Amino acid sequence: MTADFDLTVPLPGRHAVREKLLNLDLRLFETAATLNWPGAERVLPRLSRSANHGVLWFATAAALAATGSPRARRAAVRGLASLTLASATINTIGKRSVRRPRPVLDPVPLVRQLKRQPITTSFPSGHSASAAAFATGVALESRGLGAVVAPIAFSVAMSRVYTGVHFPSDVLAGAAFGACAAFAVRQLVPVRDQTTPPARPHATVPALPDGEGLVLVANTASGTADRVRALEDALPLAEIVECAPEDLADELEKAAARCQVLGVCGGDGTVNTAASVALRHGRPLAVLPGGTLNHFALDLGVEDARDVGRAVRRGEAVRVDVGRFRSGDQEGVFLNTCSLGVYPELVRERERWSARIGGWPAGVVAAARVLRADRHPLEAQLRGGRRPLWLLFAGNGTYHRLGLVPARRLDLADGRLDVRVVHGGRGPALRLLAAAVAGPLTRSPAHAGILVHRLRLDDVPPGTLLAYDGEVTEVSGWVTLEKLPEALTVYRPLGRN
Repeated sequence: MTADFDLTVPLPGRHAVREKLLNLDLRLFETAATLNWPGAERVLPRLSRSANHGVLWFATAAALAATGSPRARRAAVRGLASLTLASATINTIGKRSVRRPRPVLDPVPLVRQLKRQPITTSFPSGHSASAAAFATGVALESRGLGAVVAPIAFSVAMSRVYTGVHFPSDVLAGAAFGACAAFAVRQLVPVRDQTTPPARPHATVPALPDGEGLVLVANTASGTADRVRALEDALPLAEIVECAPEDLADELEKAAARCQVLGVCGGDGTVNTAASVALRHGRPLAVLPGGTLNHFALDLGVEDARDVGRAVRRGEAVRVDVGRFRSGDQEGVFLNTCSLGVYPELVRERERWSARIGGWPAGVVAAARVLRADRHPLEAQLRGGRRPLWLLFAGNGTYHRLGLVPARRLDLADGRLDVRVVHGGRGPALRLLAAAVAGPLTRSPAHAGILVHRLRLDDVPPGTLLAYDGEVTEVSGWVTLEKLPEALTVYRPLGRN
């Protein structure tokens, strides 16, 4: 029996090379049908059916995400994105372009054949494309996970020949197409290796093979228990101190007084507090990301306890820049960003609403309230003139946009502040959106960008809000932003294993 195909489409004319390739393809198919595949009768037909509509790959992605590993979650998302692109292109273009009928099933033993035969055209194999796309996408994000998924993907592709629904060339073409789809996704959304900053400048730090000499303070409000346990497994002699947010600064000060290496586990605000303490005490810092976004840790190239543990055991570290703001008697540092204008107001407004309606709804309400047309922008003396500003953003290092991913820093020791200004005027929401989509160093009537080492604002009204690494404070009079080049030493693995 054969599957249905469109008999109304005229067959192509004869071509000597094509005929030879088709005959070779047919002979390979018939040879595969006569071979004895030990143990395959129970496994391959079921595996082939499980891959219908991508069910097998969605289940695999869910299993990867359930591990809790950020790398596994990214691999799952990348695999599904690659699968989606491959499947959509195969079904809309591939199978409509080449109207090849399915193989005749006479040589295939009945026990191998699928109960429900596919009715689409044969070239290329959609199952093989999806399998290769998912496996390649996972492997691009994590070679180890890719090695686990690859045998399953290979078996799915082989099952299409084994069950007689595809010629070998259909499978090869589908697999090649799927792999290309995964690389196309990588061009749009770079993998971690493409966005990890260079491991420089190197710093000399103590190597602690078992973690003795490391005191790590963990913010319990960040839900860091699992990550702390993982670090204890990697560095069994490290001292772990878990504390509430209100005790964080005191515990960090105590830890810095008795440690060789100061460690911290929490979000960007927690890491900011630890960086201030480490700078004052002259201690190297080990960062275990434990928050929601973890901008500094990810831009640094540290993702989990495995990265931190390897760096501390080997004594591998780099020096990074620190941003500093001053206003009157106030002084603080920032590892990521510092801003004035609507963003600090949005943060403060979101905090007011989040306890009542939750985080995401609070963000929407805060944005709507802050961006009302009748709100007046900040006015300050900037570079020789008094200017109305909706937003002044200063990044600790240059932010780059890579593909469709949010802006990332590729160098944490470039000695520069990435300053973006959104000018005051009508339509703040549109102005802010235009500035967000634009790259650095742009200039327009709505926004501008410059790279500087130092910036000063004068005539800042009392009560003006300033946000730094997610924290908010009030400033007035004058504000200076400056760089402290290579001021902080941070552990990070210098080589990728």
